[in-house]
Amino acid sequence: MRTSNKNEDLKILENKLNYTFRNKSFLKNSLTHSSYANEKNLGIINSNERLEFLGDAILNLIVSQYLYKKYPNHSEGELTKIRAKVVCESSLAYVAREIGVGDYLLLGKGEESTGGRNRESILADTTEAIIGAVYMDSDFKETNKQLLDRFEDNIVKAVEKGELFSDYKTELQEKYQRSPNSKIEYHIFKEEGPEHNKIFYMNVFLNENLLGSGKGRNKKEAEQMAAKSALFLLGKNNE
Repeated sequence: MRTSNKNEDLKILENKLNYTFRNKSFLKNSLTHSSYANEKNLGIINSNERLEFLGDAILNLIVSQYLYKKYPNHSEGELTKIRAKVVCESSLAYVAREIGVGDYLLLGKGEESTGGRNRESILADTTEAIIGAVYMDSDFKETNKQLLDRFEDNIVKAVEKGELFSDYKTELQEKYQRSPNSKIEYHIFKEEGPEHNKIFYMNVFLNENLLGSGKGRNKKEAEQMAAKSALFLLGKNNE
């Protein structure tokens, strides 16, 4: 595992990204987690959070533009749901794992010891930061090319095959949002494993009635799996 920002390591990452940075400091900055910046007294402004902010906006714009042009017969609501699947945390973390981004992160000791290199939220945020870094190092045209090379297959899966990372929580919420007295809540009922590699078990309730259960490597994933279980059981009951 590579855990530094040495130039020889960054060259390997650049090969995986299929992009060579003119200014390596943008790439280094995109891989610097706030926990590391704080621990080394670099200041939060020198973490990847500003690039993450920029990358999030660019990603949403490029995916939105692509969907608008590619699918002229889809409604605003349909396009919004597709985009949500493509740019959701699980999708971004998946892209990061494909590239091996976790190996190049600079983390504080606390995040390192609790499995931060494989944490969904950290990987997703870093993907956005790298997008921001590419944009700052090049221009919109180059960033657009880089993103579509990486995400176009995910878009096709989401649109044409109905696959990818479904937002089951939103789907479940939409099922009941028209009823003013409906209240959906998620509660952890069990945790297993060491601190750095926990499994969370989650129940989802509608007005205190159990709808479904699920498990995941973090609370968000467990909530999604509980919502997926609820949707499946609701579908079975309506058959």
